[in-house]
Amino acid sequence: MPQMCVCVGLLASLLVFFCIFQQNDNTFCTELMDTRAARPFSFSFNTSDYRILLMDQDQGRLYLGSREWDHVFTSCSFTNCFQDGAALFEFHLSYSPFVQGECANFVRLIEPWNRTHLYTCGTGAYQPICTFINRGWRAEDYLFRLVPGYVDSGKGKCSYDPKQENAAVLINNNLYAGVHIDFMSTDAAVFRTMGGRTAIRTEQYDSRWLNEPVFIQIQQIPDSAEKNDDKLYFFFREKSLDSSGGASPTVLARVGRVCLNDEGGQKSLVNRWTTFLKARLICSVIGEDGVETRFDELRDVFIQPTQDERNPMVYALFTTAGSVFKGSAVCVYSMADIRNVFNGPFAHKHGHNYQWTEYTGKIPYPRPGTCPGGTFTPGIRSSKNFSDEAVNFIRAHPLMFHPVYPIHRRPLVVRTGVDYRFTALVVDQVDAVDGRYEVLFLGTDRGTVQKVIVLPKDPTSMEELTLEEVEVFRTRAPVKTMKISSKRQQLYVSSDAGLTQVSLHRCGVYGRACSDCCLARDPYCAWDGESCSAFTPSTKRRSRRQDVKHGDPLRQCRGFNAKGERLRETVQFGVEGSSTFLECQPRSPQATVKWLFQREGKRKVLNRVGVLKTNHGILLKSLNQSDAGLYHCLATENNFKHTVARVALRILDRDIVLALTAQDDDEEPKTRQAGPFPQPSLLSTPFPPEIRLINQYCQSYWEQLSPKQQQQQQQQQQQRKRTSRRHTESQDQGLG
Repeated sequence: MPQMCVCVGLLASLLVFFCIFQQNDNTFCTELMDTRAARPFSFSFNTSDYRILLMDQDQGRLYLGSREWDHVFTSCSFTNCFQDGAALFEFHLSYSPFVQGECANFVRLIEPWNRTHLYTCGTGAYQPICTFINRGWRAEDYLFRLVPGYVDSGKGKCSYDPKQENAAVLINNNLYAGVHIDFMSTDAAVFRTMGGRTAIRTEQYDSRWLNEPVFIQIQQIPDSAEKNDDKLYFFFREKSLDSSGGASPTVLARVGRVCLNDEGGQKSLVNRWTTFLKARLICSVIGEDGVETRFDELRDVFIQPTQDERNPMVYALFTTAGSVFKGSAVCVYSMADIRNVFNGPFAHKHGHNYQWTEYTGKIPYPRPGTCPGGTFTPGIRSSKNFSDEAVNFIRAHPLMFHPVYPIHRRPLVVRTGVDYRFTALVVDQVDAVDGRYEVLFLGTDRGTVQKVIVLPKDPTSMEELTLEEVEVFRTRAPVKTMKISSKRQQLYVSSDAGLTQVSLHRCGVYGRACSDCCLARDPYCAWDGESCSAFTPSTKRRSRRQDVKHGDPLRQCRGFNAKGERLRETVQFGVEGSSTFLECQPRSPQATVKWLFQREGKRKVLNRVGVLKTNHGILLKSLNQSDAGLYHCLATENNFKHTVARVALRILDRDIVLALTAQDDDEEPKTRQAGPFPQPSLLSTPFPPEIRLINQYCQSYWEQLSPKQQQQQQQQQQQRKRTSRRHTESQDQGLG
């Protein structure tokens, strides 16, 4: 067993968490947990830095890596990972009781090797290590153990520093990784290792190839029906070579590619990629003032498959550079546009200012970046047969001149002037009644997930709708990674503190009315004749109502709106001179709200001094008797108007309320008589209207409580009575 620690020793234990399940209806957190749409899971070990590294749809398992000497690896069933009951297995690769901070094993790579084994790598306390794990043949096999005696070097597969991101994928037993391969993180490369082939990498210490890169995503995408044309695309951000100029961005987003069958050069670029090319990704928006906001820091990439495996959609998440101005955006790119850029002109530094210009000289044959034995080079069987001119050209010109622009040349989603940034992105394709839609789930650095749908507004532009934003962790923490399972309709979100499973839809929160369900414009939900419920394309019921594209309840719900729940008039009490809040939250975030005030049969728009309007209702400041009346909250969306809330406000006299509450607190009322004559009891003084209002308030409050809350209230009252009785008895005993 080799020595695996360069700090004070490494305890790199491999702990496997299998969920051997029992039914459990426990829910956690606050608002989201009330609808049973999420289940958080926190490991009982003192660990952190959870990352979802692999989701196995076939076996129904989720694999996580984390930082800790006791717990660095987890496997859970999708459906039961969040139930009680677990079997724990622990494997020690080496031992030291003094592991501190970064001198631990951070698991950064988990890839399927075959049907029964996984290949996993960790930082190994700044000396990366890898091993195989036997996970069993079937999902029912609760088998998870290390292959005895096998520990491999992780150099070129996993970064030394846990703060350095890396991206990797196993293809035909060859591991392709974008990774830093030295202790000081000064040497970054795109590597190919394993598989019995000679290791190959990008050119070393050449800033024209890679300049302090941060690797985000790496994936194989075929270019044609010819297998020799298959390429590996990798997405990263790097420091700009022109950042000293001031006007140029300091960080650039990139897409690069290499041929899978690249074997390196014969004389030049030996054991180096001879097909490496890269291009810039542009994601920017021009505001109404004409100022361009650029999103240059690539944060996450989600590649959405389509029916044509050669043309997936590339969704990229960007943020603005720097910490002063916070902004985020999502841009989507087509593979056709990316390939056109790689087939276009090369960039070349030329002139007295040494600026990037288009290379206009002769392009050698075969064209740099072309795969050997492919469609355009059938006679060249290996990259070692490339001409010296072609190899030397690509060594000096790895950058394409034109950048890649997003579809419609603008972002799908933009957030500026907000106090948060997006950190993670996944996309789901949803079939609705009126078509197929892309739903984006966007994690933020404040621990929330936004559910966003983008709809066609006209032939040249799109419209963004935020369906909801939910907090997914019990303790606020930035979202690190997300994986989506369309098959199980679940989203899995990780942070430093743990993992949460979130349902992709919460149709019940839209209510029972057809109009509310239609206005929500949620492609996961449709009105089934009785309530808003999950929609499946196979449903044949004619009463299913859904309109994602237009959200028009006047057309979809004609004759059905009356079947919704009749709006109840709620009674709310306020005390004269104080403030009160009238709540109103339309179920659709796109609705506009207007408040009407009704008094003595007259209804008018509420627009007076002393009323503060918020997204959740209105605040009435310094109440007086003229504020008493009926308040209507009217929501309007797509020309459809409906009343969301109807509140009857009653105003209580301040002096009476103070007197009543003061008398309850008096232990010796006689000592409070200020004058020479005894004061009459307040209750003996006839105030029938006010007393009736207070009794009505207490009764309405009690009726609004659920049976469970009423039971809790009764238990608390009984407890107070018992406590008071014990206190009285102890006083009597003391007097005795």
